[in-house]
Amino acid sequence: MAEEKQSLADLKTAMTPAVVKVEPKRDKQGRSYATGKRKNAVARVWVKPGKGKITVNEREVEAYFMRPVLRMLITQPFMATNRLNEFDVVCTVAGGGLSGQAGAVRHGISKALTYYEPSLRPALKAGGFLTRDPRVVERKKYGRKKARRSFQFSKR
Repeated sequence: MAEEKQSLADLKTAMTPAVVKVEPKRDKQGRSYATGKRKNAVARVWVKPGKGKITVNEREVEAYFMRPVLRMLITQPFMATNRLNEFDVVCTVAGGGLSGQAGAVRHGISKALTYYEPSLRPALKAGGFLTRDPRVVERKKYGRKKARRSFQFSKR
């Protein structure tokens, strides 16, 4: 029979898991790739060290996302990790509207940053940038005008 009485120090060492060193995932050009999603938008994002240039569908971010709120949304992962103007981002985004596309790019940038530099994961996880927002448009049901809206009732 095994020893039943152990010291507290022995229990602590037995309970602590071994820390696994996560290797960065980079291609031959030194880039990290990730896919971000939001609503119906899907963004393919490549992150590499640079001067902070963000390109969306071969256009500058200022030309593609005209609203400052959307541009601010995209730079949030860099602000949370204190890496503003340290990475160049090249992404292609398709589907959905501009708001969903901006959210997809943000999600993709966050995932690509964790692949490039795994030590950034706790800061991005705490900010909620790595969680894919599951909210999507509800489908229209038959016998209804929209997803939940019924036709106007008339007694006569």
